[in-house]
Amino acid sequence: MAQFNFAEKSEIEELHIEPTDVMTGDRNKSRYLLYQLKLSMARAKQIDIIVSFLMESGVRMLLSDLKAALQRGVRIRILTGNYLGITQPSALYLLKKELGDKVELRFYSDKGRSFHPKSYIFHYDNMSEIYIGSSNISRSALTSGIEWNYRFNNNQDSQNFNLFYDTFEDLFKNHSYVINDAELKEYSKNWHKPAVAKDLARYDQTDPDTKVEVLFQPRGAQIEALCALENSRAEGAVRGLVHAATGVGKTYLAAFDSAKYERVLFVAHREEILKQAAVSFKNVRHSDDYGFFDGKQKDTGKSVIFASVATLGRSEYLTEEHFAPDYFTYLVIDEFHHAVTDQYQRIVNYFKPQFMLGLTATPERMDGKSIYEICDYNVPYEITLKEAINKGALVPFHYYGIYDETDYSTLKLVKGRYNENDLNDKYIGNVKRYDLIYKYYKKYHSKRALGFCSSRMHAEEMAKEFCRRGVKSVAVYSNADGEFSEERNVAIEQLKNQEIKVIFSVDMFNEGVDIASLDMVMFLRPTESPTVFLQQLGRGLRISKGKEYVNVLDFIGNYEKAGRAPFLLNGSACVGERTAYDYSEIEYPDDCIVDFDMRLIDLFREMDKKSLSIQERIKQEYYRVKELLDGKVPTRMELFTNMDDNIYEYCMKHSKENPFKRYMDFLYEIHELSAEELQVYSGIGREFLQLIETTDMQKVYKMPILYSFYNEGDVRLAVTDDEVVENWKKFFDRGTNWKDFPKVTSYEEYRKITDKQHLSKAKSMPIKFLKASGKGFFIDKDGYALGIRDELADVIKVDAFKHQMKDIIEYRTMEYYRRRYVEN
Repeated sequence: MAQFNFAEKSEIEELHIEPTDVMTGDRNKSRYLLYQLKLSMARAKQIDIIVSFLMESGVRMLLSDLKAALQRGVRIRILTGNYLGITQPSALYLLKKELGDKVELRFYSDKGRSFHPKSYIFHYDNMSEIYIGSSNISRSALTSGIEWNYRFNNNQDSQNFNLFYDTFEDLFKNHSYVINDAELKEYSKNWHKPAVAKDLARYDQTDPDTKVEVLFQPRGAQIEALCALENSRAEGAVRGLVHAATGVGKTYLAAFDSAKYERVLFVAHREEILKQAAVSFKNVRHSDDYGFFDGKQKDTGKSVIFASVATLGRSEYLTEEHFAPDYFTYLVIDEFHHAVTDQYQRIVNYFKPQFMLGLTATPERMDGKSIYEICDYNVPYEITLKEAINKGALVPFHYYGIYDETDYSTLKLVKGRYNENDLNDKYIGNVKRYDLIYKYYKKYHSKRALGFCSSRMHAEEMAKEFCRRGVKSVAVYSNADGEFSEERNVAIEQLKNQEIKVIFSVDMFNEGVDIASLDMVMFLRPTESPTVFLQQLGRGLRISKGKEYVNVLDFIGNYEKAGRAPFLLNGSACVGERTAYDYSEIEYPDDCIVDFDMRLIDLFREMDKKSLSIQERIKQEYYRVKELLDGKVPTRMELFTNMDDNIYEYCMKHSKENPFKRYMDFLYEIHELSAEELQVYSGIGREFLQLIETTDMQKVYKMPILYSFYNEGDVRLAVTDDEVVENWKKFFDRGTNWKDFPKVTSYEEYRKITDKQHLSKAKSMPIKFLKASGKGFFIDKDGYALGIRDELADVIKVDAFKHQMKDIIEYRTMEYYRRRYVEN
């Protein structure tokens, strides 16, 4: 993905630009509006701009001059329109990012009248002048586009100047509203790249006659994310997670955001991700001061280190000998959904950077406790697949669901996946299926295609069959040694150069590999995981010159979860309670096509009829997660972490069937409680645990009080004022948790709160409500802030009780932040 703009080497002096009142664009640079505006901005005492739209390319050309004017104390006001969405959110974010709130930025608000002005007003010590004509703020309009603009001042024609200026004043003050952070976020969330933008973009390229050098700069969604990250840090965050669809440019985002930090650690689990990241960081930082820490080399003492998690995550390397804990000031964890593993956890727990950034492209519900906890429940920015396509950050897809007669009904899922050998039995030698895949490959014409296979043998057979039919193809998989196999990097270059037409891959292209010019992806095996489905789809959505869309061929049989694709393509993380009958009502991203063979619709309907009751599905899902955990009874957190999205969402909407509301009851009913847990379940401990499991939590205030009682496993019968304050502050000091503190509007305001005020809030809110609604469990005790009944004295010492209490508190905290994240 190209992450660059162009900067002109020639300055106004070198071009010998002379002032002129008539600007017509075209090839004569003296007639460019841009250079005349630059001359005016350099002298102005006040700048007023009114244009119907702003584009990122034009804003970038004026930024340095606007910034210089602000530094001189110049007042700057900009009024623009949002009609038809031509104004790009990234243009507004760029102004906010570079100029802050020093620029007065507003949207025209009168929906009853059109808004098409293009005018630039400058005020000097002894006069004022106005440019008026046809140029909005875009590269083309400011430079070589055929745009007519005329300039006059109030000394020449004061009457007409005043008419224009007074109208601007009226519009700005009485017919507009401020573009604050909330308004801009809302505008961006709902913004779709308009059809006319394609034409504007075509003209909005660099003038071919202009001498340029490539400068890598953030663009589009990256600018929005950078603003969100800066705001988050200003609010006290030291960790954050960016959730962005595959193809948006997360690695460059990390390079831009970390550019001001002295030493950076970038951690990933694949070698090719590290190599690509190194190129991105070098382009942004313009430095060769970087190294690798992996199985082949062990660089230290560099400003930027790209580390393999498999190597750096080993205990012998997390030592002062290699890196002090505070050596890196910025830490990047790529593919953050993998951060649940022990190796990632060791890295995150060892290093103490000033800021840690997690990057992921997983579906909306993230992968559980560790993801939330590691990033302090802080998600400053997200852009879904649907939003990314709507914004023009990714190309649309043309998805074809193709009916595949392969019968999966005799196969069993093992830990949520089909067995590789069972799939080989279905695929290898299946000439009818080979013919079907080849037929549709030829039907939709491809120059560069990627097919996702189930096994090495499957990939080899597909490459063999395509080669036999005259389509040059290779198989790519780890430790490749087959007749048709090729090394990954070699295969990629061959595909880019069109020396081959198809790569058949096994788990090698789901993450971190860019082939922007792909025009087709083929799903040749069941894709059970929503994450993997979207990662595979994302491989084909990257923008490339001349590429208008990507064809997606999904060969679907009667396997489990076969009907999920429409909802994932829609941008939903789960199917919920909808059925195949609703498929025609689903809305897809702009310019996308989704076409299912009618036989598949019939298949989905039949599968819906045969589906289990929700109670049975929940039980089945429980046993699947237990199998995934090698037979260990899942905690609430583990069940949440691994539970199927649509089943979890159903549980959240239906309290009666929700096992998280009555987990010990659920385990008791299916005979999964241990002997010690049964003892707890049969006594007063069960009542107390059910209380904290179900206590109302519209806000999160009760959690630090419960953490005070839990006391790291040494459960207390009562907590003192000091113990409450300690846990209360520990909770709200973490990341941006302070934002949940009542009636506090800024991080600076929160930091000024005294211990006495903290205790007062704790006593007037959660402590008061726990006593009132705690079914008699929470009581007053002399000398303490709050106590629990003495009858619990014995059970609080039982390990099973402690484990249940901890699990409930962690799950409820996580669920609160999950809910807040979704609602925001």
